[in-house]
Amino acid sequence: MEKIFATDGETNVDAHGEASAQCPPLTQVILAGGSGTRLWPVSREQFPKQLIDVIGDQTLLQATMGRMDDFSPLWTVTPEPIIVCGAEHYFATYEQAREVGVNARIVVEPGRRDTAPALTLAALAASAEDEDAILVTMPADHAIANLKALHKAIEIAAGYADAGAIATLGVPPTGADTGFGYIRLGNALQDGVHRIERFVEKPAPELAAQYVESGNYWWNSGMFVVRASVWLDVIQRFQPQIHDACVRAYEGAKLTDGCVVPDAEAFLQSPSDSIDYAVMEHLGKAESPFAGIVVPLDAGWSDLGSWDAVWQAMEKDESGNASNGRVLFEGATATYARSQGGRLLACVGTNDLIVVETDDAVLVADRSHVQDIKGLVSRIKAEKSPEADAHRKVRRPWGFYDSIDHGDRFQVKRIVVMPGARLSLQMHHHRAEHWVVVSGTALVTRGDEQFLLGENESTYIPLGIRHRLENPGCVPLQIIEVQSGSYLGEDDIVRFDDKYGRAG
Repeated sequence: MEKIFATDGETNVDAHGEASAQCPPLTQVILAGGSGTRLWPVSREQFPKQLIDVIGDQTLLQATMGRMDDFSPLWTVTPEPIIVCGAEHYFATYEQAREVGVNARIVVEPGRRDTAPALTLAALAASAEDEDAILVTMPADHAIANLKALHKAIEIAAGYADAGAIATLGVPPTGADTGFGYIRLGNALQDGVHRIERFVEKPAPELAAQYVESGNYWWNSGMFVVRASVWLDVIQRFQPQIHDACVRAYEGAKLTDGCVVPDAEAFLQSPSDSIDYAVMEHLGKAESPFAGIVVPLDAGWSDLGSWDAVWQAMEKDESGNASNGRVLFEGATATYARSQGGRLLACVGTNDLIVVETDDAVLVADRSHVQDIKGLVSRIKAEKSPEADAHRKVRRPWGFYDSIDHGDRFQVKRIVVMPGARLSLQMHHHRAEHWVVVSGTALVTRGDEQFLLGENESTYIPLGIRHRLENPGCVPLQIIEVQSGSYLGEDDIVRFDDKYGRAG
């Protein structure tokens, strides 16, 4: 075998990226920290796009979990992927993994610090298993049409990573897209692989056109392949503050409800930075002892960064229309329509439009202006409107609630509690609550008393009283809750005891 990069270990890689018998396993790392702005109104702050079935029957996160299935038999793939997500998304992430039979190792970020600290936590988690695994790192919210082509690119990248390089997957551009970062290609190696000369942030249209015309730039897919030990070495060299904060946070981590929760105080000392800025842009410099390479990826990749990108990735009718849900087109062309709330959405004579309907919002946008949605969401947030943060139906670890109606000093919710689940022991400073059981059995704690409620029975929770709702039965508990008071926000909750580790 021809050795491509010198390493201090015994593992070699041949010229085609094939592993030797001593190769470490591949561990999939899924970075699932989206913020939920560009695919509004379906994607929200508390329910970002990786948790949504944007294309097909599975959510983007679930599709990503299956991306290493049936990988090359030359490599061993760790059966438990590492998923790094935010605390607000852990319960939905856990549930979606369970739905597809994936026993994921979930690392919960105490706060948002971008992808470099997230990958550092994942490398520490992988190292805790006493194996210097090769981390195959990918975002949770992208789409890949051709998994066989993806596997071939990963196999080549893993061969280089096994020999000590840091590999990224680059997508040869099909147009001058300003929504992507770009990678400038350095010297050519083998199998279409290049050394990385530099990373470029999202360019202006004129510059993007120059990049594409030159043939020297590829899109940055956000996928990286690197040994855990190499990543920890390189982040310590270039970003010691990130490295040290993550190490302290992981050393102080707690195991809560099956997931690893790093120490918040230590983790929040880490600077916020991306993999590209923190590490990759340094690799082409002469003083760097680490090799950065980019492997071509031609697999129908899309970051689904806008509704227009979703339209482009979907199957279309003979008039160029694509849809999800109950949608009818009449004389429409090049239109994307999605009915999220179950209502019939009819598009007549539309052209180059995006039409998206949910229970509480409707978006109508020209396809050429979809990048402006992010600014629109910022305005909604500035007005403190709830549509920026959560859907009418909000998932919780114990079940979900649906805000049926609200007005001045009142709010009505339908609450569903799964069998064996319970809400936190809590109280409210500004509201009282009335509960009516629709189906199932409720175990109610109210102050010092505890009692059962059956179908069509009700109770009253006065303002300032400690209370808890539990489902002791074997079928879902459904209640109607009527809140009344001077303030009805979700932050008016004081928790005294919580099965799911939530505070506040």
